[in-house]
Amino acid sequence: MMGDMKNETLFITFLSAVTFAVGCGKEPTASQQIDKIKTETTQAAQDMKDYTFAQKDEFVKSMQDQLTTLNQNLDKLAAKINTSSDAVQAEAKPKLQALRDQAAKLSQDLADDQNATDSTWDSVKAGTKKTYDSLASSFADARQWVSDKIAP
Repeated sequence: MMGDMKNETLFITFLSAVTFAVGCGKEPTASQQIDKIKTETTQAAQDMKDYTFAQKDEFVKSMQDQLTTLNQNLDKLAAKINTSSDAVQAEAKPKLQALRDQAAKLSQDLADDQNATDSTWDSVKAGTKKTYDSLASSFADARQWVSDKIAP
C-alpha cells in the first residue's frame, strides 16, 4: 500500500506541475518546468513496476484516475491554444489530436490490463508503462511548443 500512496503522490506532483505550467502568471521558464515534469514522470513510471498481479485492480484504477486528470489538462491546453492565432491553432490541431490518440491508446491498454492473467501481467503492464511514458513526454513537448508559440 505504501507504494500506491507514493505513486499517487508523485503523479499528483506531476499533474500539479503540468497544471501550473498550463496556467499563466509568474512561473519558472518553460524548459525548467518541462525538465521537472520529465523527472517526476520518470519516477512515477518507475513506481508502476511495483504493482503485482494481485494489485491489478489498484493499478488500473490509479492509472484511470491519472488518465482522467491528464485529459483534463489536455482540455486546458486546448483552451489556451483556442485563444491564439488561426495559424497557431492550425499548427496545434494535429499535435492535440496525436495527444488524444495516445490517451485513447492508454485507455485501451488499461482495458487490457484489467483482462490480464497472472502469466501476461508483467508484459501487459510494461506496455501500459510504455504508453504512459510516451503520452507524458508528448504532453510535456506540447506544453513546451505552446509556451514557445504563445506568450504567457
